[in-house]
Amino acid sequence: MLILGFIYSVSISWNINGVSHNFIHNPYFRSPLLNRLFSILESITVGFSQVFYECIHMQHHKGNADRPDGHGETIDWISIYKHGHDGEAEHPFKYTFLSFFREDPKTVFKELKRKNPREAFWGVTELALFVSTFVMLGILNWHYICFLLPFWYFGHCLSYLNGYYRHYGGNPDEPIAWGVSTYGKIYNWTWFYNGYHAEHHFRPKVHWTRMQALHDQILDRQRAAGVRVINVPHALGFLDADRPSAHRPREHNRLELNPLPRVLD
Repeated sequence: MLILGFIYSVSISWNINGVSHNFIHNPYFRSPLLNRLFSILESITVGFSQVFYECIHMQHHKGNADRPDGHGETIDWISIYKHGHDGEAEHPFKYTFLSFFREDPKTVFKELKRKNPREAFWGVTELALFVSTFVMLGILNWHYICFLLPFWYFGHCLSYLNGYYRHYGGNPDEPIAWGVSTYGKIYNWTWFYNGYHAEHHFRPKVHWTRMQALHDQILDRQRAAGVRVINVPHALGFLDADRPSAHRPREHNRLELNPLPRVLD
């Protein structure tokens, strides 16, 4: 059962960073009704509000993991630097396991209501639907929901872990180097080319199937900017031998330091 619970957790992170994420940038249907229904389905399946997630994610793209200003505030609500010190990123353990509790639905709701009251309504509706679903499951079998909830939480933690290493070691001051990329084929095939994160932040609307082509187009510019690349999937970024630290120069493992030609698909 624990193995099944872990698979459920991984599937939440996979869904958020793949299915839900791509849906934000490139809605799957031409029909507004179908897109709305899919958003509701995602909300119930993953256990969040897709509309709220879109608001948070678009704010993320506005700030691009920016460092705190003079007042300690970041544009990006989920920036890895928001709760760090001296301009450095927060410790990955704290970011991974505390970010879930730092989410502020009131702030998200206010931002949604300011932009589009209709979307704010649907965001609250999605929250109500997924909470109602969990409550119903708890009434039907409280043992099941007690088993489910810790893995549901852990799944969202894995999503934050994934997000941490998509920016750790990136350059918040250089648009083409905002994100950190990893080019393992299996990871990218199964995670909708989520590994091409520097490319994604540079051109967020490019469809995931075009990430390789975008990378090839901007490779020289990426090398010039020193885009950071890791050799493991983002969620395993803590295993990267060249991860930067306070005692290591940030120039390690940059595209510009790799003189070997890249073999293209």
